[in-house]
Amino acid sequence: MPPVKLPSFLTPALLSSIRGQPQLPYHSWYFIAGVTLSVLNRPDEIARVFSHALETGPGHTNRKPEHDEQLQMARKMREALVKAAPIGGLPKAINALFALKAVTPPALLDEPLAYSPTSRPVEVYDVPSSRILHRGQIFFDKIYGKVSKRVMGQMDRSGTEDLGITARLMYGYILSNTSVLNPAESSFCLLAGLIPQDVSVDA
Repeated sequence: MPPVKLPSFLTPALLSSIRGQPQLPYHSWYFIAGVTLSVLNRPDEIARVFSHALETGPGHTNRKPEHDEQLQMARKMREALVKAAPIGGLPKAINALFALKAVTPPALLDEPLAYSPTSRPVEVYDVPSSRILHRGQIFFDKIYGKVSKRVMGQMDRSGTEDLGITARLMYGYILSNTSVLNPAESSFCLLAGLIPQDVSVDA
């Protein structure tokens, strides 16, 4: 049975409204929307958001960005979708990233085995894991604040300590990497992925 094609719900007016939200950091509306759509399993709408962003720009004003800014936008969108994987699930992130690639001009793609703007390949193979895990713990502590030790302790005592290890790996290697998205932008990605799932931030 072929997959059901859902109707689009992202109208130009809705995209304009999302883009004009003054509470969002500059250069973020499109990747925050992308994370939410990834979690909702609407990769088709991610393509629409990104195409709209490339035409209208990352900010509140209509201005087609130059190539360097488009490249930064493409990298931010990809990184946000990678960071959505631990929150919404890897299969949804895979669908989202392939839908994004389908509408991304070739000049805005980062090819495999070439330069990585996140340096994750270097982190995986050349940086001591203890350093990456420590960075992840610092990021986790900033996200959860005064309840961070309690939350991590609950995961360690969940019936399998593997839950705590999984969280440490995700925060260390994926979520705490701030080479493309800064800590505030990364935090917005977490919220954008948790809210549509109705999942408590400190669950």
